[in-house]
Amino acid sequence: MANHSHLSRPLAVPAGRLSRFGRMGSMAAGVAGRMAFDGVRQLGQGARPNTRDLLLTPANMRRVADELARMRGAAMKVGQLVSMDTGDVLPPELAEIMARLRADADFMPPRQLRDVLDAEWGGGWRALFAAFDVRPIAAASIGQVHRARLPDGTELAIKVQYPGIARSIDSDVANIGRLIRLSGLLPEGFALEPYLDEARAQLREEADYGAEAAHLEHFVGLLGDHESFVLPRVHAPLSTGRVLAMTFVASDPIESVEGAAQETRDRVMRDLCTLVLRELFEFRVMQTDPNFANYRFDQTSGRIVLLDFGATRTVPSGLTDQMRALIRAGMRDARDEVSDIVAEMELVPLTVAPEFRTPILDMIMLVFDELRAHPVLDLAASDLSRRLQHMGENLARDGFVPPPVPMDLLYVQRKVAGMFLLARRLRARVPVADLIASYAERA
Repeated sequence: MANHSHLSRPLAVPAGRLSRFGRMGSMAAGVAGRMAFDGVRQLGQGARPNTRDLLLTPANMRRVADELARMRGAAMKVGQLVSMDTGDVLPPELAEIMARLRADADFMPPRQLRDVLDAEWGGGWRALFAAFDVRPIAAASIGQVHRARLPDGTELAIKVQYPGIARSIDSDVANIGRLIRLSGLLPEGFALEPYLDEARAQLREEADYGAEAAHLEHFVGLLGDHESFVLPRVHAPLSTGRVLAMTFVASDPIESVEGAAQETRDRVMRDLCTLVLRELFEFRVMQTDPNFANYRFDQTSGRIVLLDFGATRTVPSGLTDQMRALIRAGMRDARDEVSDIVAEMELVPLTVAPEFRTPILDMIMLVFDELRAHPVLDLAASDLSRRLQHMGENLARDGFVPPPVPMDLLYVQRKVAGMFLLARRLRARVPVADLIASYAERA
């Protein structure tokens, strides 16, 4: 989530199924109309219009992204999932269309906010607070966050779910799936349905604020008063299925660490990478959303603030064991063993044609080569990301269509990739080899 100074504008969230369906239809009609107009114009100029080029105009990309951002909920979340989770295998144009959906969302106007809180707390809820700021301090796909103060001086962050989000999940996911398929941007044979199914499941979980409160309390129990992390505490008297009240933790965006000393940047990323390894190998439960906004920094204590546990999921013990075996084999440069393990994990199943399987294994081994050559990985200086991207582009040009990745593995990949991107943003040097070795060698 983002600081309110960057939020877009107050716009009512379409709450009813019919209104949301109507907006989706209006958007599709608008895009189609613009494509038809541009096609006729090109024909008049003697050019032969290309459907893909007609779709991917700046005006159409802006129309799609802006409308999904206004609808929020499942429509916005599916865009985030497709552009973030499968960004390495889908055409870059689709990620460009969805780029706005990773940025700040619009937010509910005060009247709609009041209606939601009246339904959750009753009409006299304002008397519960000494102060309540109706302008949110953060907004995202499922809800927005407000700062409030109780009469005893306790500062709270109040997360309020957008109206109609939970009951619109199935229809929103189905509609956005149709839009993506009709776009013509998916490689032929790409299996979108598993991602849509997972989007439905994840959204149902994230829409249950009672479950998120339980996840937060679970992580508070796991981390306790950790010297590196701060977590808000649930304020149960004001929390419901659609409102999550938590203690407010003053902090700055994690990107603010970018201007800190090298030692601080390195420590922050080491602590975050260690936490991911503990989630995977010790806790076997992971907060799977690596959005930078879910991490903040307390300048006074130097600790990292952890937020938003709606996307928390259990890591199966079998996957933990496979990841441990993969790290061991990769760090020994045992390519054949790595090949067997990633096949068992269904990351690179045996059904993948040999002409694609070999370069994919080359990419996996390249990562381990880098870790062996650079025990302390300088993400800002490393060209690993560029080389992997180049190899991936070659695969796509050669016609590789990736099979669906098991969802538990996909979420771990997503979290690791998020840490990689954050480390690069902070220009941090991380002792990755030592960190993973300490966990891989444990029974």
